[in-house]
Amino acid sequence: MSNLKITPLAIPDVLVIEPKKFGDHRGFFSETYNARAFADAGIDLRFVQDNHSYSAEPGTLRGLHYQGAPHAQDKLVRVLRGRILDVAVDLRRSSPTFGKWVSAEISAEAWNQILVPAGFAHAILTLEPHTELLYKVSNYYAPSHDFGIRWNDPELAIDWPISEDKVILSDKDAKQPFLKDVADLFD
Repeated sequence: MSNLKITPLAIPDVLVIEPKKFGDHRGFFSETYNARAFADAGIDLRFVQDNHSYSAEPGTLRGLHYQGAPHAQDKLVRVLRGRILDVAVDLRRSSPTFGKWVSAEISAEAWNQILVPAGFAHAILTLEPHTELLYKVSNYYAPSHDFGIRWNDPELAIDWPISEDKVILSDKDAKQPFLKDVADLFD
């Protein structure tokens, strides 16, 4: 019996994963990642780096980011405190869902996580103050292959649950190109 509940989103390569949580009067225990259990569930990835992100304010948007080939990254994202809207945009030109997006709410309370495969741009929007997340990546950070797409690209028409004037962005994310102007996509 698996300790993982796996739910594909509308783009089935993006998965919401719910590890089992065992609790008693002392607290809880959960295996949030186990390479063998993931492989048994058909997710055979090698993660090489963990990243920890903290956002003080709700409305903090990080993304849409991706690393181009040959440094593309699969990401396994979980929230340690707070709640996020996690968004993945398919950047694989040959995919029937190219340019489409999916999203899921990921939270510490729901004890869920999301797997965003290589070939997707990724963003998170914090929905609560003091949100922390931890995410595993399958390739090391490569600044020369660090790319992004504008979070509010009208061609993507992502349904963000926040008005544009309330979004908190980095200067870099505010100036990312639109999808139609990006050359470094996935074949």
